Amino acid sequence: MNTPQIALVTGASRGVGKGIAIALGAAGMTVYLSGRSATESASHLRGQLLPGSLAETAEAVNRAGGQGIPVPCDHRDDAQVRALFARIEREQGRLDLLVNNAALLHENLIDPGPFWEKPLELLDILDVGLRSAYVASYHAAPLLLKNGRGLIAFVSSYGAGCYMHGPAYGAQKAGVDKFAADMAVDFEGTGVAAVSLWLGPQRTERTAIAGAARADQYEAFLAVAETPEFNGRVIHALLQDPQLQTLSGQTLVTAELAQGYGISEAEGRQPPSYREMLGEPRMQHPARVI
Repeated sequence: MNTPQIALVTGASRGVGKGIAIALGAAGMTVYLSGRSATESASHLRGQLLPGSLAETAEAVNRAGGQGIPVPCDHRDDAQVRALFARIEREQGRLDLLVNNAALLHENLIDPGPFWEKPLELLDILDVGLRSAYVASYHAAPLLLKNGRGLIAFVSSYGAGCYMHGPAYGAQKAGVDKFAADMAVDFEGTGVAAVSLWLGPQRTERTAIAGAARADQYEAFLAVAETPEFNGRVIHALLQDPQLQTLSGQTLVTAELAQGYGISEAEGRQPPSYREMLGEPRMQHPARVI
């Protein structure tokens, strides 16, 4: 019997992280799940409690055919993150895949208006979302290198290249794109790849609430939105791709990757790329200053 591949999905209590983890579980992977909501949620949006917990995600991963291992972790706390990776090393001795998904999304993120009229706390996405992704990648790298092959995938969006939800959100997405580009340089020749992934609109607990509040803006998008599980299948296909190293350092659109891998939504629907509408990933200059 083949040894299951090992993944860590950060921010896996609900939403995108939860769906990605379930898809990886359905592919037979052992999936470590990190986040703050261990057994019950304390997160709210528009006065409503956002459902989801690590325990629920672990159960869903198990039902899908994998093994879900919930590890409560606040990604603002470097000591907790260090302990998370120490546990993975102790229990598995290696890591095949890190999905950097954790991000602190303020409930006023999608409100209209300029940044100075919104809470300063929107900036927290640069702590949990940008800095936290660097810290997780830092600790993941030695475990990925043990395999001689592996992947760090950053969850990003078209907001890296166009105005979307204001400057803090855009800076975080552009930042993880740059992380992937520069980490790929450091990983050259090791068999480990780093990519950043532009997801389209997602069907999650959060977007269901936000969509109801802003139906004029979101109804059309959500009608053709992606499920997080769809993106999880794309990430798994990337991990298995024998040409993965040729993609390392790039920012990729998951809807476009899905077409190449023959992946669609469960009902056969093919989510669209928004490249023409919202822009395309920035190409990095090949110059290197060491």
